[in-house]
Amino acid sequence: MLDLLSERGWAVVSTPEANVHCTSPDGHIYVGWLPEDPAAWRRGIVWTIRAIPDQAEPWIQEFSSDVPSGAVAGFLRGLIGHVH
Repeated sequence: MLDLLSERGWAVVSTPEANVHCTSPDGHIYVGWLPEDPAAWRRGIVWTIRAIPDQAEPWIQEFSSDVPSGAVAGFLRGLIGHVH
């Protein structure tokens, strides 16, 4: 799933703790895979997606480990289809 982002020119950075942070080329979208982030686990999430659109309010979407990876991938495919 993260390959989908890196193939489209997103910056992808892995941490020693196995978390992965991705930023869109324009810097308006952040995707975090946070399997080893204590703050994320306390909130019950492993994926966080933050958007700062030019013409709209910022928003956040988070997914727990109970959400199938295919659903998260579908969300990301739909999202990046709207990002130039």
